[in-house]
Amino acid sequence: MEKEQMRKILLKKGERLDVLKRENIEIIQSSSVFSFSLDAVLLADFASVPRVRSAKIVDLCSGNGAVAFLLTGKTNNPVVGIEIQEKLIDMARRTVELNQLEERVTFIHADIKKITDQIRPDSVDVITCNPPYFKDLPTSTKNTNDAFTLARHEILLSLPELMKKSSQLLKMNGHAYFVHRPDRLLDILDSLRNNRLAPKRIQFVYPRMGKDANMILIEAIKDGKEDGLKILPPLYVHDQTGDYSQEVKEILFGE
Repeated sequence: MEKEQMRKILLKKGERLDVLKRENIEIIQSSSVFSFSLDAVLLADFASVPRVRSAKIVDLCSGNGAVAFLLTGKTNNPVVGIEIQEKLIDMARRTVELNQLEERVTFIHADIKKITDQIRPDSVDVITCNPPYFKDLPTSTKNTNDAFTLARHEILLSLPELMKKSSQLLKMNGHAYFVHRPDRLLDILDSLRNNRLAPKRIQFVYPRMGKDANMILIEAIKDGKEDGLKILPPLYVHDQTGDYSQEVKEILFGE
């Protein structure tokens, strides 16, 4: 079947196709649910995954699969995405079919709090995760769209629960990579260390020079040594003209 015909068959009402340019993957998205953005792209670039050496790679809070698909450009190993929202899993699986990536990416529709029922503890080499950023507080400003709310707020999965399950899944010396908000840094560090995850690299991401950081990228190692934390050079998304910085252009487009 020609790809144009597949597009028509696989796309549902209100959905669109965006392109992951470096990987040449068409990804199904919809404005009715939480679409991936730059944070997913930066996380996939930040994560170190074995290209050839056999490794089990799991992407938690996978959404419509953006990070999992982006990782296919960095490794020959299959990637498993975990997502609780049925609509997002459906979109991710149709993206797999559209791009004929059945041997490269699979998705499990599951609650991360119960994921060790489906993935054996102490079996994963690398975890990536772009989790909900905001605490579920009565004062939290929440989008009335449930899909957005679940993607942005810790309603179904709290930060401590995420770190607990990440630690349970990882092998000793397995690596975990997270993207999050700088104002949650202390919570993240506490939760990592409470779950045998030693933070090893942190990079602050800034909209442009002179602005406050609005993202952080964090690498942690299960049962790693407590010392040796590195703060990497800052990453600026835009230059002074408002265009993407050269570093971000390379990440997005391979330029």
